[in-house]
Amino acid sequence: MPTPPSLVAVDLGASSGRVLAGRLEAGRLTTHEAGRFPNRPVRAGGRLHWDVLALWAGVQDGLRAAARAHGPVASVGIDTWAVDYGLLDAHGDLLGNPVHYRDGRTAGAADAFARLLDPAAHYAATGSQVQPFNTVYQLLAAGSAAGSATSPRAADRLLLVPDLLGRWLSGTEATEVTNASTTGMLDPATRRWSPAVLDALAASPAGDVRRLLAPLVEPGTVLGPVLAGADGLDGRDGLDGLDGAVHVAVGSHDTASAVAAVPIGDAPAAWISSGTWSLVGVELPAPVLTPAGRAANFTNELGVAGTVRYLRNVAGLWLLQESLRCWADAGAPQDLTTLLAAAADVPALRTVVDVDDPAFAPPGDMPARIAAAARRTGQPVPERPAEVARCVLDSLALAYRRAVRQAASLSGRDVRVVHVVGGGARNALLCRLTAEATGLPVVAGPVEATAIGNLLTQALALGELSGGLTAVREVVRASSELVTHRPGGSEQPWARAEERLWP
Repeated sequence: MPTPPSLVAVDLGASSGRVLAGRLEAGRLTTHEAGRFPNRPVRAGGRLHWDVLALWAGVQDGLRAAARAHGPVASVGIDTWAVDYGLLDAHGDLLGNPVHYRDGRTAGAADAFARLLDPAAHYAATGSQVQPFNTVYQLLAAGSAAGSATSPRAADRLLLVPDLLGRWLSGTEATEVTNASTTGMLDPATRRWSPAVLDALAASPAGDVRRLLAPLVEPGTVLGPVLAGADGLDGRDGLDGLDGAVHVAVGSHDTASAVAAVPIGDAPAAWISSGTWSLVGVELPAPVLTPAGRAANFTNELGVAGTVRYLRNVAGLWLLQESLRCWADAGAPQDLTTLLAAAADVPALRTVVDVDDPAFAPPGDMPARIAAAARRTGQPVPERPAEVARCVLDSLALAYRRAVRQAASLSGRDVRVVHVVGGGARNALLCRLTAEATGLPVVAGPVEATAIGNLLTQALALGELSGGLTAVREVVRASSELVTHRPGGSEQPWARAEERLWP
């Protein structure tokens, strides 16, 4: 039989980007990394930006490599992080590099928007948790900067980051719904923009943003042919294998693609997409828009195949990643494998912190911030790197315990197993601690869930796979090495630690 063409996933995270080629044969997916490149934010003019042009260059290099090594290519799908956007003028030119969600410009914006639309009404309309960087708050903050190129009033089109890259790839202007659902502007019940939110923005310095919004599309929509002759993407640059390739809208929010690849079976499950951020939740057929969900700051984000991802954001491995960066900058780099082995020998739950404390959100000296939190709460101060790492992992597992139990209670689900996908799935200590903290078996893997979900959504769109998410997850189980961590030990130490943090 002839070799099937490749599917190509462009997967951009907060610290790096990757291009992976995949082939689906005999019910199994094989993947090959075709390119990897850093994602380095840039501070200029007092603002923290994404260097989206450098990212686009990395994407092009990865596509060229995929076409050379794994062509011919049938399709390309793009996923990235959420909430951030680029503004284009009437000619389609980018007005400026997108502002980074960790930039401080949105300070106070959530409170300002609450004066335009009652928070309870906002949640009823969108089911969105309050995060200071949600797109709706970014737009309000940007609109207040009169005369700025980053003001929505100066633009003709707004595209979220994966849709911006998609426009350069295929020329199509569209907004994919899974990422749109992170903006704080989408109604998760209708899967359309919320009139109440857009009316409130129209009365604000942001102005009427309706004119900026591109048509909404669902994952699995074929958007058009890849523009092989545009922006340097031509045969002379080694992209002959992209002739005839199409651009497919996937779950363009990386967590939506990751959750599509969670190997959920018959047991009711919660999932944790564990990376720089951790998203903890359950998959539902419809949103949960209750006051209790709002009080717990749970959000309703859209998923692949008409699903809803009912979840809570947890700070994730950001605290450990930033600690590693700080130690390296100080001339004391830590080998992660060695560090985790040493952390396993540190007494459990000696010091725990609230990983969602706003003090931990910006880049900076994370070990010093963790030490300050320990002093403030009267706990032993982590001093050695292994103690800091153990504090972070214990605290993450504790946050996972809380979020899993809240997700089950608020959604009415009887959760029996927890799936961990993404980079955290390879952290055996974190997975073991999560099993102990939740009292549930933890199934770890696949690590590359986001790219796998991206690729298999393309396969559904092209008819290479049928059967929706059930078929996708069968392929994931057949193609992945999954590791189960069983709960052990007493639940009481975790309950006492939880009481210390959230009395």
